[in-house]
Amino acid sequence: MADTRPHFVSRRTLVAAGLAAVPGALPSWALAANGQVVTMLGDSITAGYGLPQAASLPIQLHLALQNLGVANLVRGAGVSGDTTQDGAARVDFSIRPDSQVVVVALGGNDLLQGVDPKTTHANLEHIVRRLKARHMAVILCGLHAPPELGAGYARDFDAVFPGVAKAERVTLYPDLLAGVARNPALNQGDAIHPNAKGVQIIAGRLAPVVAQALKKRA
Repeated sequence: MADTRPHFVSRRTLVAAGLAAVPGALPSWALAANGQVVTMLGDSITAGYGLPQAASLPIQLHLALQNLGVANLVRGAGVSGDTTQDGAARVDFSIRPDSQVVVVALGGNDLLQGVDPKTTHANLEHIVRRLKARHMAVILCGLHAPPELGAGYARDFDAVFPGVAKAERVTLYPDLLAGVARNPALNQGDAIHPNAKGVQIIAGRLAPVVAQALKKRA
């Protein structure tokens, strides 16, 4: 889930500096939105790797929530190549104070790099605790490891997300890529990143969960 294209390097710099969330860095669709604020803390899937901006996950989630009648502003805080460790290092300054719900969508690069699931667990735990300390609702998105990585590793990795969600009492969205992973028609040529149609499916499935979280915060 890494990307070395120049515009994503620039995006990483913006997020690291806390600038991706300031009004001047937001696209026009976000500036025009009114409603509760959702921030997506993630990696290249959240950053919109290989897609035009309009097809990126934050914008598609915004539109899916709109279709549910939920006034909202969705901010993307995704950086291509980020692991859970990277997310933990920037969680305090990548998430603006007015965020009411934070969707944490990290772990794919831990999986690709074979990071010890215990490390992934500790990083996600840190992220969730920091967000809770700031009185933000958290939706933790899980992922499923492919069996090719070995049954033991896959089992331990898959258990990280429900384990953290249960221990920290936050909402678990069991599988960010449900219905999309391993489907060539819904993924780009690398078989890792969803294409525009795949992103729409992800956003459509995630939106009711986010809408419920926002309703509790209203």
